[in-house]
This record gives sequence, C-alpha cells and structure tokens, in this order.
Amino acid sequence: MKAVILAGGFATRLRPLSCTRPKILFPILNKPLLQWTFERLARNNIKEAIMAVSYQTEVAIKQNRIPRSGVHITYSRDPLRKPLGTGGPVKKAEKLLGRKDNFLVLNGDIFADTDYTELLKLHEKKEAVATIALHEVRNPSRYGVAQLSQDHRITRFVEKPPRGKAPSNLINAGVYVLSPEILKRIPEDRKVSLEREVFTKLAEEGTLYGYVCENMWMDIGKPEDYLKINRILMNAHPSACNERKGVDTKTPLVLDMNVQIGQGSTIGPHVVLGRNVTIGRKATVQDSVVLRETEISDHASVEGAIIGEGVYIGVNVKIGRGCIIGDHARVKDRTILKHGVSVCPAKEVSGNVLTPKIIT
Repeated sequence: MKAVILAGGFATRLRPLSCTRPKILFPILNKPLLQWTFERLARNNIKEAIMAVSYQTEVAIKQNRIPRSGVHITYSRDPLRKPLGTGGPVKKAEKLLGRKDNFLVLNGDIFADTDYTELLKLHEKKEAVATIALHEVRNPSRYGVAQLSQDHRITRFVEKPPRGKAPSNLINAGVYVLSPEILKRIPEDRKVSLEREVFTKLAEEGTLYGYVCENMWMDIGKPEDYLKINRILMNAHPSACNERKGVDTKTPLVLDMNVQIGQGSTIGPHVVLGRNVTIGRKATVQDSVVLRETEISDHASVEGAIIGEGVYIGVNVKIGRGCIIGDHARVKDRTILKHGVSVCPAKEVSGNVLTPKIIT
C-alpha cells in the first residue's frame, strides 16, 4: 500500500515560525514532524510515500535531508499559486497511485499514532470506498465530525459544525484509507475538499466508514498545541540528562547535540533545546522549545515560549509566556517581551513590548 502525505498547507496560525519552514518540518523533541511520520509508515510496513507539496516545501524537505526509515519518496507538486485543497493533490497523484490498490492519505501536519494496519483491515472488511480514522475530543467544532453507527458506518459527516451543533465528539483525525474508486469522484485541475465535497456524499451513500483511534493524536496547528505535544511526549518518554556541573537541570527536558549551558543557569522542566544552542550564565529557561543554533545570553529568562532557529537573545532579556521569536531575530539586552508577543524573522527588538502584538 502506498501513502499520500498532504503537505501543502500554509500553517498561518504558527507564524512567524512558519514563515521560514513548512509545518511538517517543525521539530518535535528535536525531530521533524515528517520524520515521525516516516517512522510510523515503516512500522506499519508501508514502503512508498507520495509527498503532495508546493515547490517551496519540496525544496525545504530536500534541504533538510530527513531520515526516511527506508520509505521511498516521490513528489507530486501542486501548481504554483493554485492550492488544490485536500482532494486535488490526491487526484493529481493518480498516475503515481495507479487504479488497482487501496492507498493511505495522511494530513502531514497532524501528529497521530494511528495503527494503519487496523485501519486497512476495517476498510477491506467493509468494502468501503473510504475509511476515516476518528478521534474523540471535547470541542469538535474545529474539525470534521462523524456520526458513527454500531457497524462502523459513518451515517453523517459535517465539516466544522458550529459549537454545540456537532452530531458527536468523533472528529476526522486526518488519516484515511481510500479505494481507487474514489479517484473517479474527484474533479481534475481544481481545488477540491475531500471533507466537504466527497466524504459527505459517501456518507449519504453508505460507503464511508470510521475507525476510532484512541492513541496519541494532536493537531499542532496552534503554538500552544505545538508546545503541548512536546510536553506530552517528554512526560511519556523522559530521557536521561547527564548532570552538568553548576547547572540546575529539571527533568523532563531534551537536549540535542552540542548544547552549551553556563554555570548558575536553571533549565527545565519541559524544555527542548536544539542542536548547538548556547545558554549563558545564570539564565532561566522553562516550559519552552528553543530551535537550533540559538544563543540565550547571561541572566536571560525564557518561560513558555517558542524560540526560532539562529536567534540571539541578549543579556537580562525577559521573554514571557506565549511569545514566539522568528528565525534569526535579535532581542537586544535588557528587553522585556511580555505575554503573546511575536517577532518576525530577522527582526531586531530593542525596546520593551508589554502588550500582545506582532513585531514586523
């Protein structure tokens, strides 16, 4: 079975970090989300994946040289300036997929520990046209929602219903097994929503089924969700951290290669430091993700923030919860950034910012 990985989204809610990387390359515990996906495919014995991408995303993936776990990759590129939605890229990959075998479709920006083998078994048993992995959440209004019968048939599918109007709390988890027949139902050369244009009709016909997945699932589309998935995985798989003389390390925390931490600093809990990160003396970092090549100077404080790649944070800087610092930005000495401040890539901040705003 082949897999199509949908990776053409713009990740607008993760700006400014997504200005310089696609969401599928966001590191989770210092490993790109796409690498987690390749590893999961390999564990389910899926050896071939088709990346449905924009030109920019294709270039970024190739530049990062992500380990593929033995999965063979081909690219199906969206037309320039013409996004194809969720269905259009599947149709565009038709020749690569062929018309004989069932295939898997994954939303590339979802962290989902789904058992693809069990999903396929249900699909084949029910002779379905499409089978969707479902996950139960408290507030389903952000997602596609399924009403499921006892025989796993989805009797109703509603995309992003108003709050309080959802037919259930079972949402589309962004993982599907599709039969080749579905390719006939997707129009060519235009934007198509699988959820709104295809799945709703299949539900009416009785050929849409659902598999409830109770394993780890999270949409990392918002900054707080991105921090949360790192925190959850740290709690679930705490890694040993060698004691560092003169440094107060509070687990769980994850350090990549060649991380340098000055004496008197307090790091953790729930901190991820990327490769070649440098922390000065008597600095404090907690509940944050810091990407590679970043420098945090003496006496600086970072709490509940996401710090991009190659950032410089000066002496005595204080960065508060909900702040996002874009790649290669500079925050000069003795600057205070309070809750919810975002700094765009390569910008320099030299004055205090005490209310939520975007610095462009």
